[in-house]
Amino acid sequence: MRITHISDCYLPRLGGIEVQVTELTRRQAEQGNDIHVLTATPGEDVRKGTEIIDGVTVHRVTARMPFELPVHPRTRKALAPLLASQSPDVVHVHLGAVSPFAWGGIRAALKVGLPVLATVHSIWGKMSRAGYRALDGLRDYCDRGVQPAAVSRVAADLIAAALHYSGEVFITPNGVDLADWSPQGKLPGEAGSPTTFVTAMRLAPRKRSQPLLEMFAAAQQIAGPQHPMRLLVAGDGPHRARLEKYVRSHGLTDSVTFLGRLSRPDLHQLYLRSDVFVQPSIKESFGLAALEARTSGLPIVARSQTGLSEFVRDGLEGLLAVDDHGMAAAMALLASDGVLRDEITRHNVTTPPAQIWPEVLAGLRRDYQRLMRPAER
Repeated sequence: MRITHISDCYLPRLGGIEVQVTELTRRQAEQGNDIHVLTATPGEDVRKGTEIIDGVTVHRVTARMPFELPVHPRTRKALAPLLASQSPDVVHVHLGAVSPFAWGGIRAALKVGLPVLATVHSIWGKMSRAGYRALDGLRDYCDRGVQPAAVSRVAADLIAAALHYSGEVFITPNGVDLADWSPQGKLPGEAGSPTTFVTAMRLAPRKRSQPLLEMFAAAQQIAGPQHPMRLLVAGDGPHRARLEKYVRSHGLTDSVTFLGRLSRPDLHQLYLRSDVFVQPSIKESFGLAALEARTSGLPIVARSQTGLSEFVRDGLEGLLAVDDHGMAAAMALLASDGVLRDEITRHNVTTPPAQIWPEVLAGLRRDYQRLMRPAER
């Protein structure tokens, strides 16, 4: 199958969408598909032009922009000839809240007359003006045959409601590799030692890193000194200094540790040595870091309104809460109830999630084939 992906960001940038699109395209190429990627991200060796990475043909359609922003002023004009020459069976476009290159890619694909699957990788909330402008554009494109998709049911339902869309919004979830995040070697917690909570995130306001510290402090109060807790924070970002100051000023230095950015193998080892993963964000359309931790065997504590509910059922793979107070209570419960924590851990260790790559790739192939049949477009 010939598949062309369009994404503003791609390697060497390292963010949620670009990492996931990189993994997806690499694995599709390994299955024998002819995979092309159109991106506005400059490469390390090829700033503008074509290169092959892990069997994927990457076309870097770049322009000189401040701060190397992945933006091209004439996206549709630049991409339409490429799409016409590639003649893919389907064009898979990847959208964030602000994705000017991807939107131009949709226009170019429609101009050439190609079937388009447009996956939204974020949640467009009520306060997101960019999101509402994007919804207006997506509604028009749906009327012209573009198939909308989201990475979770929660995100898909929000998009359908906002679009007043009566058709199906496809679910194209992120994937995880069992070999990379195997729970084998998961170490049981030692009796009498603190319950180790862990998180992995960019230390920025959107990820709600400071509210996490507030929840953790509240959980300590609820659990009491007889159930000691510690929190390990993997990741870096612009708010790290502020968070470290908060930890010092609130007497959390003995129980909160900032680990900085970790490699995937190091992060996996951290999960195997920890007890519970916490995801404080309320704007997670999917939650890949939490899926990786859950695959590694960790119970998950998260908000029930997020895409994590796609793979975390309350009381089975973790605990879901409706607000921050509920999150703190859930953390305290898992710190004080070792039996419950061990039950969830055993389930996660012995039961892999549905969002493993073979299943994700098979589902996407079925979606592509539906789009290739004109009666279903």
